[in-house]
Amino acid sequence: MIPSILTTAFTGLGTGLALIVAIGAQNAFVLRQGIRGEHVGLVVLVCLLSDVVLIAAGIFGIGEVVRAVPAAVVLIRLGGAAFLVAYGVLAAKRSLHPGSLTESAQRGTLTRRAALITVLALTWLNPHVYLDTVLLLGSLANGHGELRWWFGLGAAAASVLWFCALGFGARLLRPVFAKPVAWRVLDALIAVVMVALGVRMAVGF
Repeated sequence: MIPSILTTAFTGLGTGLALIVAIGAQNAFVLRQGIRGEHVGLVVLVCLLSDVVLIAAGIFGIGEVVRAVPAAVVLIRLGGAAFLVAYGVLAAKRSLHPGSLTESAQRGTLTRRAALITVLALTWLNPHVYLDTVLLLGSLANGHGELRWWFGLGAAAASVLWFCALGFGARLLRPVFAKPVAWRVLDALIAVVMVALGVRMAVGF
């Protein structure tokens, strides 16, 4: 029994990492906050707790509800697309106006409330989180029968490991971002990612 439990848990861990380790809006925001050292614990906590809730929802079978109400996913998709494009435009503005990159701008421009709202929006207004985490991971977990919660535990562990590593490990990049030009490049990349994802989301891909 124990070997089966471990195998199932590690399968969930690998699957979770495969889905979460990708360039996306949420990961880009966590990386930026980690480099700035701004509300990192809060951002990381929201991301990993959200994943845990969504994984559990998928195992409980909420994915069937999501599948049955496609209109809700469409509304989330359009709202998320608008938010991503707006965030991307702000990142582009920061990149194109180097004069605004003062020390304070580099290290702390978001209040705790703004950071919380942003990470919640980037997480819960992303329709892929419902398709990948709730539907896909939920279906895969339930395919393991009585061991489904061990699969879910492994997938949840993947989220914990990834967001902690990304958020708190980003401090290693701070020497690179001591120069304003590095922030311009990062914001330009974030702008491209956010706008591209927003447009793609808006057209339904």
